[in-house]
Amino acid sequence: MHSVAIAPSILAADFTRLGEEIAAVSDAGADYIHIDVMDGHFVPNLTFGPPVISAIRKVTTLPFDVHLMIMPVDPFIENFKNAGADILTVHPEAGPHLHRTIQHIKSLGMKAGVALNPATPASIIEPIIDDLDLVLVMSVNPGFGGQKFIVSQLKKIEALRAMIDRTGKDILLEVDGGVNPDTSQKVISAGANMLVAGSAVFKGGAKSYAANINALRGRG
Repeated sequence: MHSVAIAPSILAADFTRLGEEIAAVSDAGADYIHIDVMDGHFVPNLTFGPPVISAIRKVTTLPFDVHLMIMPVDPFIENFKNAGADILTVHPEAGPHLHRTIQHIKSLGMKAGVALNPATPASIIEPIIDDLDLVLVMSVNPGFGGQKFIVSQLKKIEALRAMIDRTGKDILLEVDGGVNPDTSQKVISAGANMLVAGSAVFKGGAKSYAANINALRGRG
């Protein structure tokens, strides 16, 4: 695993060649495959569910980092486990009992994450921080790709880095939204160690993916 992990978001991939695209970013040095699941209800977009995840599971051995933007979330947790999810990230607003949801995810052998929308404060996870494997900061409002990075989220990343460090645990601090070679250096400096990027990875075709990934890490 690299010191700064890169998780390409397959929403930006060519869906006519999805298996090839996932294989290509895997070969290019990605650390995770990021899968955004949207229900058209919790967020204003609709993507895909467990059948697609199950279909692409055989294409790569990289961990599947699955971000659930659905509500309610609890009835579907086991479906995503069976489809091949390795990390399952949920929003505090997507269910009435966040701690119970996290415990359910972990009981099935997956790692558990919590995603924070731009208006959701870092403090909401303080009571359960010791139970988490990942915290995801949304640096855009979730639902669509290609949005501009919300600069105010840098302070949230810094606050979460301090909170995580106090636990002494190896909790991933992930950022998703408007991540490109310029903003990536800002979020890394603020304390993030896992970056989700869509178009910044998938632009230029497969021949460019390794260079795109390195640029996000600051090696371009």
